[in-house]
Amino acid sequence: MAERHVNGGNVVSTGIGFGSALAITISWSLHKSLLWAVIHGIFGWFYVIYYALTR
Repeated sequence: MAERHVNGGNVVSTGIGFGSALAITISWSLHKSLLWAVIHGIFGWFYVIYYALTR
């Protein structure tokens, strides 16, 4: 489990890195395509930006 700090910065950066890696891994296991894995990794970042703007 990620270590929590008062400002939460480490938790967020760890979660984003883990989330991207998880999305790419699941995409690869389902589609066996490097292109789809990269696309899902990029869309993961779009979600992070969307979440930051709407929060």
